Amino acid sequence: MSKKDVYKTVKKQSQSLLIEKKSKFIAHIFNVESEQQAAAIIAEVKKKYWDARHNCYAYILGNKGEIQRFSDDGEPSGTAGKPILEVLSGNECSNCLCIVTRYFGGVLLGTGGLIRAYTSASKEALDDCLTGELVEGVHAYLDADYNLSLIHISEPTRQAEI
Repeated sequence: MSKKDVYKTVKKQSQSLLIEKKSKFIAHIFNVESEQQAAAIIAEVKKKYWDARHNCYAYILGNKGEIQRFSDDGEPSGTAGKPILEVLSGNECSNCLCIVTRYFGGVLLGTGGLIRAYTSASKEALDDCLTGELVEGVHAYLDADYNLSLIHISEPTRQAEI
């Protein structure tokens, strides 16, 4: 089985809290199967934390990470969503959504400080969640005569012998 047939995903969501110079960063990790599901969860989190300054996110969908999206949600470009996405892709996660909510504490962090804070918050949440590896495969049911000794299954991408 090749590495391409196995991918890492979130099995159980998690949350972490990081406080940096009076700003609170609340990170959530979710398992998602579609862009619609990701959008619904993002809307739900934004509604829950309606009074927060920023709800930045990133997600990766597909066994091979075919779909990747992120948003800085008003933070300076490249200081929030991109670092979150890099944490997810660096850990080879698929079908994974990370949302980091920021409550501004009155002290400006600067671009380097924002990148470090969003990276740390998303790393902590990912470290705290339960991840697992999924194996790409085919479900099959075989009904055969007891005396049958060898079955050969041929498909364009796979071959199996039983």
